[in-house]
Amino acid sequence: MTNQPVQYHEGDFPPKRIEWERLIPLIGPANAALARYDGTLAAIPNSALLLSPLMTQEAVLSSRIEGTQATMAEVLQFEAGLITEAPDEHRTADIQEVLNYRKAMWRAVELLKELPLCQRLIKEAHKVLMQGVRGANRSPGEYRRVQNWIGPPGTPIERAQYIPVSAEKLPSAVSQWERFIHANAPDKLVQLALIHAEFEALHPFLDGNGRLGRMFVPLFLFSKELLRSPMFYISAYLEARRDVYYERLLAVSRDSDWTGWCVFFLEALTEQAKENEQKATSILKLYERERDRIIDLTHSQYAIKALDFLFYRPIFSASAFYTEAGVPEHSARKILKTLRGNAFFKILRETKGRQPAVLAFRELLNIAEGRQAF
Repeated sequence: MTNQPVQYHEGDFPPKRIEWERLIPLIGPANAALARYDGTLAAIPNSALLLSPLMTQEAVLSSRIEGTQATMAEVLQFEAGLITEAPDEHRTADIQEVLNYRKAMWRAVELLKELPLCQRLIKEAHKVLMQGVRGANRSPGEYRRVQNWIGPPGTPIERAQYIPVSAEKLPSAVSQWERFIHANAPDKLVQLALIHAEFEALHPFLDGNGRLGRMFVPLFLFSKELLRSPMFYISAYLEARRDVYYERLLAVSRDSDWTGWCVFFLEALTEQAKENEQKATSILKLYERERDRIIDLTHSQYAIKALDFLFYRPIFSASAFYTEAGVPEHSARKILKTLRGNAFFKILRETKGRQPAVLAFRELLNIAEGRQAF
């Protein structure tokens, strides 16, 4: 007897029963961990700038869950012009997908200034996510009009692992999902868990659903004022437990096990909030330490602008520093020469002909990677 595909759980969202007795012991620690992380964000003068390497790492890991292979180093080196082509065309496409993820996230944040979390915002983010990459011909910004299914490439629908809601019933199902975003729920974190699972189950787009669903996590936390900025990174936990992540999502439709999914998701939020807090604290300490050091070394009125550039672009070309750091070129050249002379950077490429030097702010990158990668 062959295994039948798991079908979308029609009529079971929002779920009629949640085992709150299993979730209550996890809700408190998750909220506490988020609150501590939010306190750290409050202490960071410009979190969007200082934590931008963490945003890039989130984009890398969320995309990796979907099968991309690009690393954070490759993405930043590509942006710096150190590599214009990855080892193969697939890797170059992977890098572009990561860059698009970051752009889509910031587009969604910009839209939150005038819109609530809604279908229009999600469609706009999807349009940016899919621009010029694999899947760009698969209706960016538009819901699918055909049945899709999940399984290994080339798998026919009858041998699929999972079959989402039909295209005919999708508009109604997505509208119900949207209403639940703004419903009064007993707990916002459990509400977020249910919203994420339902979005993945609906699979409303032909491509990019997983990345959008994970992008939704920080957007929800920010819009519900659980965090003061949308700087939350959950994909490290999910990528490290990819098989369990997929199994818990599948069990929602197969077994109506919403509670099991919520347990997994609350644990993910708790652990990632702790890791995010540790990384953000380390980045803030590094910024404060290097701020004093760069002022002492350069005696320049532009020292802080130079430092901010390094945190925003931890791998960069010398020419980009001269033109984009907001520092007059003469001062920029002096500052960079001083910092290079004091071992501020790892040299990825020396100046060669018309090619500028490419430098890496090693300590910041190692914090973002969570290991000695540089």
